Amino acid sequence: MTDSFTIRSIEAICYRYPLATPVVTSFGKMLNRPAVFVRVVDEDGVEGWGEAWSNFPAPGAEHRARLVNEVLAPGLVGRRFDGPAQAFEALTEGTEVLALQCGEPGPFAQGISGIDLALWDLTARRQRLPLWRLLGGQSGTIKVYASGINPGGATRTAEAALKRGHRALKLKVGFGAETDLANLSALRAVVGTGMLATDANQGWSVDQALEMLPRLAAFDLRWLEEPIRADRPREEWRKLRASATMPIAAGENISSVAGFKEVLAEDVLGVVQPDIAKWGGLSACAGLARDVLKSGKTFCPHYLGGGIGLLASAHLLAGTGGDGWLEVDANDNPLRDLFCGPVETVREGTVLLSEEPGLGIAPDLSAIACYRSI
Repeated sequence: MTDSFTIRSIEAICYRYPLATPVVTSFGKMLNRPAVFVRVVDEDGVEGWGEAWSNFPAPGAEHRARLVNEVLAPGLVGRRFDGPAQAFEALTEGTEVLALQCGEPGPFAQGISGIDLALWDLTARRQRLPLWRLLGGQSGTIKVYASGINPGGATRTAEAALKRGHRALKLKVGFGAETDLANLSALRAVVGTGMLATDANQGWSVDQALEMLPRLAAFDLRWLEEPIRADRPREEWRKLRASATMPIAAGENISSVAGFKEVLAEDVLGVVQPDIAKWGGLSACAGLARDVLKSGKTFCPHYLGGGIGLLASAHLLAGTGGDGWLEVDANDNPLRDLFCGPVETVREGTVLLSEEPGLGIAPDLSAIACYRSI
């Protein structure tokens, strides 16, 4: 098959899985896990699968699915492209004014990302290559860490993750110093000398973060993620970096080429975490990941959603190389587990991706039909 393709159809399908135990962050609770899966089919009948970010607020998943089906898909169906990046540029440029007009650059970027991931999967399948090899990877083995560890029941969740094969953990903080420090002490004991990181989910002011930094120093943290709001002035981030003994991490809430160029040019972030389902897809983020490594920083793709986006993030990490970790949510979610392929099987803190073409899976949506909302 040639590298070029004509898009025959694009469809976004929305699912929502109710959680028995809500996922808690510094800005609120998630009572369910949504997923917006995107299927693209070309004129030869080759399928590709992607996923659009849709975690919150709750109605956002259905909204993004409608954006894909009713606004974005009509702009691509029937058109021929030389590759995913060309389609990504056409869709991004073609909807810029509309996204500005309705004040929704985020949802548009997320819908476009879902389509882009599907087109990369389709392209790899057409070339009969695993996606990680198409992206330039030399090894299908990557490191992973268990995330989404809530302040309540943190030790129990961490121990369960270790039993599943994890050797690295990330704890949510921002719930008061007493709770945060007690949980960190417990998790450091559980993981031993293994990797331990924290995520404040933008929950602190710069003064609160500066107050916490010396108290966090005792736990040998691999990184502290988003201690303050992502849009705070760079001088506040630089002030934190000057006082921190651990690397500072961010990136999931940076959504422009200019924004990433800025953080790669300065010595503030030690860990950079773009989310390919939230902004940029693989067309923007594959090159960005290589730029992260060239800058001497650690590339760790952010991800918290369904299995298809998680698997695509795994392929990006393997395709890029480096010494980073893939984020794997530790909470119950069949929308993730049934569609993340080999990422579900963690051995000694690593995952081995397959040599099957594309993402290496053929999603069986009938298994989650009861959770479909659109």
